[in-house]
Amino acid sequence: MGYRLTRRGLLSAGSLTAATSLAACASGTTQAAALAEATGAFPPGAPDPLFGPAPGVALLSRNENPYGPSASALAKLREAAEQGAYYVNPEATYTLMKLIAGRHGVEPEQIVITTGSGEALSALALMYGPKGPIVAPRLFWDTTAIYASKLGLASITRVPLTEDMEVDYAGIEAAITPETGMVQLCNPNNPTGLTTPGHIIRPAVARMAEKTTVVVDEAYIELTDDEAGITCLPLLHEGKDVIITRTFSKIYGMAGIRVGYTISSAETAEKIRSTAMSWTPCTSIAAAIGCVDDEAFIAYSKAKITEGRQMVEATLDTLGLPYLKSQANFVYFQSGQPANDLQKAMAAEQISIRGQYMDYAPWSRVSMGKLEDVERFCRALPRLISA
Repeated sequence: MGYRLTRRGLLSAGSLTAATSLAACASGTTQAAALAEATGAFPPGAPDPLFGPAPGVALLSRNENPYGPSASALAKLREAAEQGAYYVNPEATYTLMKLIAGRHGVEPEQIVITTGSGEALSALALMYGPKGPIVAPRLFWDTTAIYASKLGLASITRVPLTEDMEVDYAGIEAAITPETGMVQLCNPNNPTGLTTPGHIIRPAVARMAEKTTVVVDEAYIELTDDEAGITCLPLLHEGKDVIITRTFSKIYGMAGIRVGYTISSAETAEKIRSTAMSWTPCTSIAAAIGCVDDEAFIAYSKAKITEGRQMVEATLDTLGLPYLKSQANFVYFQSGQPANDLQKAMAAEQISIRGQYMDYAPWSRVSMGKLEDVERFCRALPRLISA
């Protein structure tokens, strides 16, 4: 199981409160739960500085990777910027499609390039949402599904997480009906950070795909211990009705440059391509071409993120605080305080972490930023939870 709970954390009053809150929210029957589902896991936040974090702020709230973009990405980006007067050359887009296809063992026609995986997921919600409800875990990266919902083009059927905060695949499969528009999953899941092994997720997705289209958001999968063993890519080779989304925002550190993509059958890819809402800029395409096969940077980036995550886990272990064992670039934990209270206390220290998601009030999320910023969080946490 992914739930890391120490004896001290179990006996704490905060943990007892958290257990009660979690049981209540899992039922999905209260008015507060209904409001939380309408708002989603990622409600709009306060305005951010023009670019990046404000001076002196440890930005650990948005799952960014500050160790990118790589030198290889920046070199190509500068080259393309000098030609920014011109629309992106279709050959440049196709070049990136070929490079991505080569990494994943598929054909270029199976790849659709989008402005971040967010655009891809939004397009999919618009494609499949009108057919029927989007079935998903109760807690997942739901912004794109809510985008279609706010337009009146989709609804979301949320399946409660298990007691261990894992995705309930059996429950999701049981929730599929002939009217279901699509299933949307996230592996590793956000904000929990938990990763479902391939021997569990692949058979489950294969069964679901016999009934409806299944979208698997793999934004963080390059950060896991076994990408090849976890990804649902093999299901595409078996002809399953599966769409995988990936991004350059995480391992490549290009969240602001905006490049994502889908992997699917060529037939489905053509439908997605006609639904995508914008043209990915030449600078974004160029940066992705520059770094897609930069194995040295990928290894460096993953090592930095893993080091930061280990620092946070060591701090939480020392404090006896419960947390979920993440393989992404963030950790979901309980401090014994409401998440919004801890967020405010950290903000007073110029440390930015995420507040409450939906009605999961006891749970906080901290992202892995620069190591010196992660260290600031680790030093502040003991003092703030004992204040």
